[in-house]
Amino acid sequence: MPLPKLPSKPATILATQDYPTAGAARPATKTPAAKKVAAPIIEAAIAEVAKPVRNAATKIKQVAALMVAKPVPAPAPVAAAPAAAPKAKPAAKAKAEVPSAKVTPIKSVKQEQPHPAKHKAVEVQLKSSVSRAADQRGLSKLFVLDTNVLMHDPSSLFRFEEHDVYLPMMTLEELDNHKKGMTEVARNARQVSRTLDALISNTDDDAIEHGIPLSKLGNKDAKGRLFFQTRLQSADLPAGLPVGKADNQILAVVRSLESEQEGRPVVLVSKDINMRIKARALGLPAEDYFNDHVLEDTDLLYSGIVQLPDDFWNKHGKDMESWQESKNGYSSTFYRVTGPFVPSMLVNQFIYLEPKNGEAPFYGQVKQINGKTAVLQTLRDFSHTKNNVWGVTARNREQNFALNLLMNPECDFVTLLGQAGTGKTLLALAAGLAQVLETKLYNEIIVTRVTVPVGEDIGFLPGTEEEKMSPWMGAFDDNLEVLNKSDSDGGEWGRAATQDLIRSRIKIKSLNFMRGRTFVNKFLIIDEAQNLTPKQVKTLVTRAGPGTKILCLGNIAQIDTPYLTEGSSGLTYVVDRFKGWSHSGHVTLARGERSRLADHASEVL
Repeated sequence: MPLPKLPSKPATILATQDYPTAGAARPATKTPAAKKVAAPIIEAAIAEVAKPVRNAATKIKQVAALMVAKPVPAPAPVAAAPAAAPKAKPAAKAKAEVPSAKVTPIKSVKQEQPHPAKHKAVEVQLKSSVSRAADQRGLSKLFVLDTNVLMHDPSSLFRFEEHDVYLPMMTLEELDNHKKGMTEVARNARQVSRTLDALISNTDDDAIEHGIPLSKLGNKDAKGRLFFQTRLQSADLPAGLPVGKADNQILAVVRSLESEQEGRPVVLVSKDINMRIKARALGLPAEDYFNDHVLEDTDLLYSGIVQLPDDFWNKHGKDMESWQESKNGYSSTFYRVTGPFVPSMLVNQFIYLEPKNGEAPFYGQVKQINGKTAVLQTLRDFSHTKNNVWGVTARNREQNFALNLLMNPECDFVTLLGQAGTGKTLLALAAGLAQVLETKLYNEIIVTRVTVPVGEDIGFLPGTEEEKMSPWMGAFDDNLEVLNKSDSDGGEWGRAATQDLIRSRIKIKSLNFMRGRTFVNKFLIIDEAQNLTPKQVKTLVTRAGPGTKILCLGNIAQIDTPYLTEGSSGLTYVVDRFKGWSHSGHVTLARGERSRLADHASEVL
């Protein structure tokens, strides 16, 4: 079934409590004749579900297959069918027939459109059924860790609270194979090895057999024990699986532990999707390592913008105070309001109210919050030509909010999120050039990004650090051309001189050489930040010295780094952790402004 198309109109950014919740699906309208035909099938479905089956997922598949299958004279073949294999064809047939059988009324199409930020048909369960059952019964679980979990998060050993952790011998072998090199994976493998060495030191063989306390190194949250595979554990896996493959040996260990420790939940934790699929196919509980997930649903990610209710001023206008202040060469109006909507706001969050009765809209920013009292500040209108930033004006509401953050010297950390063509890079470069060359607030612009290729890698690149990084900076070169074309008074010679001056103030750096550096009075732009891990983002943001402003730009729908998802991306991490800080701000750009061709392509392709 194809994915739903994005709406042609710009998306409205809603508050967290206004996001649509998934409701129960409405049954299709049936005629009396169809009810008579479907009655024996429903009775057969109820009788079949009443029998003991393997798990709840199999029950749902059986009922769905019977409900949408064609009427048969007797349900005997369904009752005699095995639990899994013969059910696959009816289930697949049912999926194919559902879209054509269900008729959706025209009036409900608009209501059932998903939120444009993400298309989710069903709620995703992160935990396996065994883990959920153990949580309900309050049982301690035994987590078998795959190698990629340790190499993704070296501190993952201490993230399982009161549960125990088991490391197969093949996991240690793979760690040893990946410890050499200068990559992030090799560094993580060496860190895990050092942690295991510290845990296992000063312990005898009996302690290793009965488990080493994970709180030994001072991690009070880790109340479980660490177990190593101390003997050969054999288990029968299906014939045809290669015995020498590391993944299959770990699966054999999980199956052996299940048979040895009956009654105790044993769960495999892996970042490898195929490994989890293979485990589920063999009937073994497996789940992703989601401790590093900031949010389970990225629809709930902080957008930095909230729409005020229509009756906001009626409920919050009593005893309201207002005054004017002039700061940074611009005079703005402040309002102190009190009411029930204030506790849901955050500092530096943008608010707007666009009345439908033709009154003037209100755009503001929350500056202070104290209980149910908040101080709101009006914004500078960067959509007007007189307030242009290096010849660039805001084309929509979100771009105006972003420029207010970028041009505010009190805001040290800015994150811009949005799809391709929303203007993230152009706004950041324009704000940087205006504050480096015009107001002299910063010394120079430093641009960096993650060098993750989309297609095949082109190999080693010759030259200096900047020459090696120049192929990755094509987006900045394109935006610089746009910004340089706006200056037409000086002619060709004047444009060339301006371009040389701009080039001298922009430095392109690689992420590989950022550790240990300190940037003073710099305008640092981190592009494609969605490909960074939380640890890499921490390394970059802590490079900031006095007077430095850091910008993180990215689109969490375009992640190219392995084992990173929208919920565990470093960009999602900093957006969630920095919200509400008085010297940071975030804006999610919702409308593309690249060209009519690009906008139409994003809608129809």
